[in-house]
This record gives sequence, C-alpha cells and structure tokens, in this order.
Amino acid sequence: MAVSTALADLHHNKNREEQWQMADRFESVNTESKGDQIYAQLAQALVKGQLLPGERLKIRELAAQMGTSVTPVRDAILRLVQHGVLVMLSPRDIRVRRLTLDEYLEIRNIRVELEGMAASQAALRATPDEVQRLAEQVQHNEDAVRRGDIAQAIALNQDFHFALCQLARMPLLSDILYGLWLKMGPLIAQSYSEGGRSMIDHHYPVVEALRRNDPHAARVAIQTDLLSGGQSIYERFGRVEQKAEVQ
Repeated sequence: MAVSTALADLHHNKNREEQWQMADRFESVNTESKGDQIYAQLAQALVKGQLLPGERLKIRELAAQMGTSVTPVRDAILRLVQHGVLVMLSPRDIRVRRLTLDEYLEIRNIRVELEGMAASQAALRATPDEVQRLAEQVQHNEDAVRRGDIAQAIALNQDFHFALCQLARMPLLSDILYGLWLKMGPLIAQSYSEGGRSMIDHHYPVVEALRRNDPHAARVAIQTDLLSGGQSIYERFGRVEQKAEVQ
C-alpha cells in the first residue's frame, strides 16, 4: 500500500520541472573530445528518462551549464536529430521527439525478442555473485519506489535491463538496445509512476530464473515484464487520442 501511495502521489505532482531542473542534469566537459562527451551526456539523459517527450532543449543554456561554446552542443543535438531522437521544429525550438503508437509497439516487440534472448543467455552464463548483485539492484529499485524517488527508480529500472545483456556476455546486443532506449527512455519515464507495481514486480521472477539457471523461465519473465509494464504506456496513447478527438 505504501508503494502504491508513493507512486500515486508522484503521478499527481504537477511541478516536475521544479523537481528536476536542467541545471541538475548535465556536467561541465573538458576540452578533449568535447563533442563526444556532450553527446554522451544528452544520450544518457534520454535513456534514463531525465528528458521527457516534448521537452525543449535550449542550446545556450546547455552550453553554459557544460562550460563550453554553443557549437559542440549544437553538433551533438544535430546527431540526435539525425537519429530520430530529437526533433528540430525550428533552429530555436528543439524538443524530445514523441513516438507514435505504431513506433512504440514496434520497439516494444523488438525489445520483447531481444531482451528475452538476453535473459535466457544470462540464465546460462551469470555467476551466483552476479545474480546476487542483480537481486540487490532490484532491492535498491524497490527502496527508491518506496521513498518516492521515482527519478532514481527509473534509472535503476534501466540499469536492470542493461545488466541482463552484461550477464549474457552480449555487448553487441547491449549496443542495439541502447539505440532503442534512446527513443523509449523518455516515454518510459513519463509513464513509470502510472505503471505501479507492474514496473518492478516481474523483475523478481527474472532473478529467480537466473538463480535456477532456467533460460526459458528467464525469457518468459522478462517478456512478461515488458508487456505488463508497457500497458500503462499503451493506455497513455489511448488517453492522448481521446483528448485529441474531444478537441
């Protein structure tokens, strides 16, 4: 009940911009490989859901925060625009791109297959110590939810999914999934609190399947997690469509 209350309270908080100001999200960069560092910071913010769909990015503000000129920031943003992650409505209006329902469903279906593969291989390859660390990570996620720290819970949720690729010893798969999370991270963050227990409950059977070295159970558990947790995202699309019809 305490967890549900924490999630509900955060869902109704209308002042997210006050909770997570842009100044809290990015660090200054050094002079070497400046463009790559800026790109990496922006990409990580997208993957971990620190930027939400439709959110505007201001180049000068980012440059000032990172202690650099506007040119490398603009270059990094243009790379993300080319990747279809950001959208440039005008030179001064750059925003996190909103996925369509069809795009979301396609990405979800790809993730179901690829993360299912990762979980099954992790069940065969992970050591007992690695599985224990994964279990502790899930507990940290649970603790974050209980204290209402949804930003931390979202980040730990992403860490859990990427940990499966690491335990599976599949770095190329991790790179592929990173590209999908660039597009999905903002949407997952936007819907995380609405998903309630479905966003974490199915992580426990994944861990138990890994402990038993059961690849089939691990695959089913992570696929169930993706489909169950994704229901809140699907429902969000439905509410947006209804609102559009009313207008």
